[in-house]
Amino acid sequence: MFNKLLIFSQEKLNYLYENSLFLQYIDKFIFISIIAIFITSTFLSSDVIGFLALITIFLTVIKLLTRKGAELDAQSFDIWLLAYFLIVVISLFGSTLFYLSFKGFLKTFTYLGFYISIANYLKDNKRHIPYILGTIGICVSFESVVGLLQNFAHVSEISTWQDVSKLNPEEVMTRVYGTLKPLNPNLLGGYFVAGVPALFAVAAYKFSDKHYKSSLLWLCLSVLACITLFLTGCRGSYLGMMVILVGIFAVSAKYLWHNYKKIYLSVIGACVTFMTLAILCVTSLRARVLSIFAMRQDSSNSFRFNVYHSSWEMFKDNWLLGIGIGNQNFREIYGLYMRTGFDALSAYNIFLEIAVESGIFALVAFLGFLITLLKNAILFIIKSKDTGRVIFISAAVISICAMLVHGLVDTVFFRPQIQFIFWTMVAIAKVELNKTVEQTS
Repeated sequence: MFNKLLIFSQEKLNYLYENSLFLQYIDKFIFISIIAIFITSTFLSSDVIGFLALITIFLTVIKLLTRKGAELDAQSFDIWLLAYFLIVVISLFGSTLFYLSFKGFLKTFTYLGFYISIANYLKDNKRHIPYILGTIGICVSFESVVGLLQNFAHVSEISTWQDVSKLNPEEVMTRVYGTLKPLNPNLLGGYFVAGVPALFAVAAYKFSDKHYKSSLLWLCLSVLACITLFLTGCRGSYLGMMVILVGIFAVSAKYLWHNYKKIYLSVIGACVTFMTLAILCVTSLRARVLSIFAMRQDSSNSFRFNVYHSSWEMFKDNWLLGIGIGNQNFREIYGLYMRTGFDALSAYNIFLEIAVESGIFALVAFLGFLITLLKNAILFIIKSKDTGRVIFISAAVISICAMLVHGLVDTVFFRPQIQFIFWTMVAIAKVELNKTVEQTS
């Protein structure tokens, strides 16, 4: 039905399109705006990044209304996503704090609008997928260099980022935070989790294209980013990094297991040995990793347990439609449930956050979206013989899974620097899966 409206509009406005140089080059402007979002995400505020995303959405709407043949298509997981969005709208109008919830809704609308925009752009410009992944990779590499310099400079904490009450001085880690706004090592760690798969993907793509020197350079940048990830001290990103490595080795097995089994196992063994030695030999890293298992003995862990408990109580009282979307809305309602001295910006778990903000049905719809997307993508990876497409969709799946695991214990998933990468990865998966549907239909 929506595409019929687009066809009607295109018939009326096609003359405008054919006689406008701007409209005929609109894809180039969309591409520039997409690249600008990733680059500016490294140093500008959320409001400016969001404004650039709105420009991308606006240009896409103009393209859909004027270019003949432009249309929207949907995968099975998009139906779940639409259901999630509609439930969020219902939750918005049911919120007792409508104004604050509306501000959160606008952010969600921007993220989903960006996803539709970049998916529509990539549908007609699949050759630009490596450039977009490369841009993400370059931005991640820039943050890696900044993080390393901060580590050598022993930058001081801007706020209380780790519990040092039970640590010796040599066990206190210099937690790097890069240039992302707001300055926070957990945000930088989450950014690496989201973007490192793009670096590995470009390295693998260059290797498959027999550009070996370029591939080696991208691989070195990937290793550099992994090292800096650990310097953030973000324990959730450590878990995400494990997902990335497991995902890379799992996909690599498809090509290396039969003919290069010994080399494949040797590389895995070397990686495991290196990480084990790093944890054993670097005192501050060892203390940071072991604090994951300290439970209530670590103040950060204890804080999260208190937030989880209060958030669960919020959900039980608002299980149908939630309290309304948005961190400002959450913070206002959370004050009625929190334990004294444990204020929080979010539930520190993306799934609990969705349930609290928009209710049980929104959570079911979001889980349906993720499960359907990942199931279709993994089946594609297993069956496809197109190496380039396997690399791209594997990067998307690994990045999404790593972000979700990190999001089990942190709140940075909802920051724009990470959200825009998340929806870009979803769009890449959608485009590649769409191509498969077209070939089989």
